[in-house]
This record gives sequence, C-alpha cells and structure tokens, in this order.
Amino acid sequence: GGRVGDVVLGNCMGPGGNVARVSALAAGLGHAVPGVTVDRQCGSGLAAILLAAQAVRAGDMDLVIAGGAESASTAPLRTRRGETEPYARAPFTPGGHTDPDMGPAAEALATSCGVSRERQDAYACRSHAAALAAREAGRFKEEIVPVGGRADDERPRPLRASSLARLPAAFVAEGTVTAGNASPVSDGAAAVAIVPDHLRAGLPGMRLVAGSVVGCDPGLPGWGPVPAVRRVLARAGVELERVAAVEIVEAFAAQVLAVTDALGLDPLGADAERVCPDGGALALGHPWGATGAVVVARLFTRLVRAGAPPGTLGLATAAVGGGLGVAALFEVV
Repeated sequence: GGRVGDVVLGNCMGPGGNVARVSALAAGLGHAVPGVTVDRQCGSGLAAILLAAQAVRAGDMDLVIAGGAESASTAPLRTRRGETEPYARAPFTPGGHTDPDMGPAAEALATSCGVSRERQDAYACRSHAAALAAREAGRFKEEIVPVGGRADDERPRPLRASSLARLPAAFVAEGTVTAGNASPVSDGAAAVAIVPDHLRAGLPGMRLVAGSVVGCDPGLPGWGPVPAVRRVLARAGVELERVAAVEIVEAFAAQVLAVTDALGLDPLGADAERVCPDGGALALGHPWGATGAVVVARLFTRLVRAGAPPGTLGLATAAVGGGLGVAALFEVV
C-alpha cells in the first residue's frame, strides 16, 4: 500500500529509453514514479539495490523498487555508423587497456589461480543438480512470477561428469572453460522492495548492513568479488566465518572457484551448504543486468523464508566485465 518513490533497475543490453521508467509505467505505478537504469554490466542488479538503499538511507525516499532485467534474446544489434556488420559488444575499457571477452577472461583467471578443468566440471555438475533438487522441493516457488506461460526456469538439466569431460574448450585452444562449465546466455528479471525500518511494520526481511563496488584488473575481471567482499566485511567489522549464506553470481565455474579459494571457502566440500546450495547462474542462466538481484532474492529465500533467526548474515557478490566487483552484506531482521 505504500507509494513507490522510484524504480532502479540494472540493464546492460536493452533497447534503451530508460528501461526502469518503461517498466514502472508498464507496471501501473503511475506517471509520478520516475525510474533510473543502471549499467554496471553483470553486477547491475546488485548495484541497483545498493543505489536504491543509499536513497532510502539518506531519507530522500521511503520505498524504492530495485533490481534488474535483461532480455538477451531480444537485445538489439548495434552497428557503428558507416559499417555494415553489427559489433558483438561495446568495449569495457578504453584504448591502451586490456579488454578481454568474458570467456577468455575466465580462462585467464583459471590459469592464474590454478583452477583445474576437473574442479570446474565438478562445480557445474553440482550447480545443475542442486538447482534441479531445489526446484523439485519447491524452494524457488515463492521467488517466481509466471511470465508468458512459464512458471519455472527453463535451463536446469541433469549433467553427467562423463558428458562434461567430452566437451571441447570454448574460448582458448586446449583451455579449461567449456560450454558446460560456463553460464548460458538467458533472459530474466528480479526485484526487491527497499524501505526504511520504520515502514517495515514488523515484517521479516533483510537489512542491508554494508555494500561495496570496487575496481580490479580489467584483464582478470572475475577477481572483482575478492576485494569487494573483503571491503564489505571490513566495513561491517565481520569475519567471513560469521556469514551463514553466500550467493555468488556463477558466470563461470572457474571464476566462482577462484574467488572462493581466495576467500577460504570450499563450495565442493565443507562449505557446500553455505555457497549457492540451490545452484546458481550456471544452471539457471545469467541474464546479465538481473543476476545480481537474483542472488539477493535467493538470499531472502534461504534466510528469511527458511526462518533463520534475526542477526543471521548473508552475502551476495558478482564479478563485472571491465574489472569491477560488487558485494553486499545482509542481516535477517
């Protein structure tokens, strides 16, 4: 029943025209709700939540809808003036800086951090199996709004280690990153409501404790969550051991494992129930502008809907093309 002050949505490859404003009007929120679209590439959805929270924390607004949306299947092709062929993507960096595509960048990170093909395939198998089990158990049900006749995610499927092992390298000859241990390009959207505590009316939810956006080497963009998470934890005065739930945008298995190795987490062993236990983007898809908000929705289900006690902490993080990392720490209230 509250009046929405703004809509903040992440989006990378949409048709332009301020996707957030178009969405606000399409949702029937009225002419007075403005809307702003955020582009931090594949961290956009989480960055949008952080920006919305800043406006609420400052007292400028009382209710902001924040998240992200991406439709890769309908994204327009762009052509530079005077050229006849569309370009695959805009540059992440200016001239004179490294600017790898995300696949080769994941390969470089795997090499730099010593993440083997076998571990990547094992993590991909785990993500799909976990997502299928979560869907069967109904753990996604409350997160999903039916769209166009679909009431669940299309992508999760059974994977066998023997099948993954036969896939060739996708980006670098003799490399380790394949179509099987990389996230699929997909469509998706997610949104959350950001309010000050006095408007929460005693309803259970999550408090944003701290958020951070950092830069890192554009040649190794998958490393971004490491300094972002470390900065968030330092600002909050919290040790990672206190965090009960961790959601990482699974762009590539290599990237997830490089980050978790650096942070001292073991998603294939001791921390399997802490890190993405219901699967992630490897299984469900990676709609670039939205996935950073999807992981926050996942934290809400894992913590609030599951009845975690107040004070329980959850962490969401994403790596970003061009060399950025986004992270946010939440607390059950």
